[in-house]
Amino acid sequence: MNKKAAFVLLMLLIVSFVQAQNSVPLSKTDSALHDSTGFFRTDIIKFAKKYLGTTYQYGSIDPAKGFDCSGFVYFVFNHFNIRLPDSSKGYKSLGTALKPDEFKVGDILVFYGYKDKNNIGHVGIICEADGMKSKFIHASSGEVYGVTISRLDSKMYARRFYKCIDVIRKK
Repeated sequence: MNKKAAFVLLMLLIVSFVQAQNSVPLSKTDSALHDSTGFFRTDIIKFAKKYLGTTYQYGSIDPAKGFDCSGFVYFVFNHFNIRLPDSSKGYKSLGTALKPDEFKVGDILVFYGYKDKNNIGHVGIICEADGMKSKFIHASSGEVYGVTISRLDSKMYARRFYKCIDVIRKK
């Protein structure tokens, strides 16, 4: 092998090595947060958090007037061109229920109503995924009366939990 060919081969090996050192593989968490739609799940939460403290207004999807729970979820996902029901009742048959260890940021939590386990009464968006200890952002008509962050394992929500669904990833 002549010196020129050996030099070219050596340079190719060095370039390959440097590229391998500079590439950072996506961690499991990063890949779970990114979706083929071109945005990160965390972008949904950043957008949703802009509305923390917005007042509760039954039947509204307008941030100037306030939100109800389904109106807030509808508004947030609509911003990312994801069409969802504008009523919490529309979530009963939507999607496949995830196991708690499959919950991800941006998934939707679906809850029964206060008194009736046959009807869906509330929805929210997971902002910190940790199975049944996840935190979610939602428009509440309870003590806070507006957009807030709550824990799924709180007494109020744990007993009403129906399911968690992924509306982002196309399955």
